[in-house]
Amino acid sequence: MLAREASGKSYPNLGITDTHHAISHHGEKPAKIAEHAKLNLYHISLFAKFLQKLDATPDGDGTLLDHAAIFYGSGMSNGNAHSDGPLPVIALGGALGKGHRHIRTTEKAPIGNLWMSVADKFGAPVPTVGDSTGEISL
Repeated sequence: MLAREASGKSYPNLGITDTHHAISHHGEKPAKIAEHAKLNLYHISLFAKFLQKLDATPDGDGTLLDHAAIFYGSGMSNGNAHSDGPLPVIALGGALGKGHRHIRTTEKAPIGNLWMSVADKFGAPVPTVGDSTGEISL
């Protein structure tokens, strides 16, 4: 976890003095939206460095990234509106299967559907996760 949307953390190293939570409630103000975009770019750059380290670390017949299942995303699709869908989530790592795919679910598909699918993929099927309504194709 790089940060929490409700965090009281500020980012003076980026020139952001308001908290993460405060700038996510940008009120459609361009300066706040720009700060939020800057913070998101910072977090994704940290995530990219993490992935590069995994990809550079040998593990058996590949790398740690080849054998991992990693998820990156947000608990809100629009923090300003407290909108919980559709959630932006990226799944990476060879443990999820090969291929470059983009899976788009229905706008209101619960995130629990993803977690049910992941559990099933790894041989630990569960009947439900949160408000899940079924699995998605991974």
